[in-house]
Amino acid sequence: MARRNNLEIAAEIVSICKDGAKKTWIVYGANLNFRTINRYLDWLLGSGFLQKDGGMYTTTPEGEDFLDEYERFKNKFAAIPLFWRRVD
Repeated sequence: MARRNNLEIAAEIVSICKDGAKKTWIVYGANLNFRTINRYLDWLLGSGFLQKDGGMYTTTPEGEDFLDEYERFKNKFAAIPLFWRRVD
């Protein structure tokens, strides 16, 4: 399995938080450790893609827009011939 980049991990976290999620759920759902998740959560909160209420993280409208744009971008590049993509 190929390693995920920061954008893929961020999109996965924002997606996990769509219906609200505690930090532990995010850690297990995104297959990350607690030290790593803290950096991503700080970044996503600061970017306005997530909000925190008590111990629950939820996706904001800006986070929903990010996911939509990410999916469009990913789908565009899926159409590029294989020789342009990195193969591990």
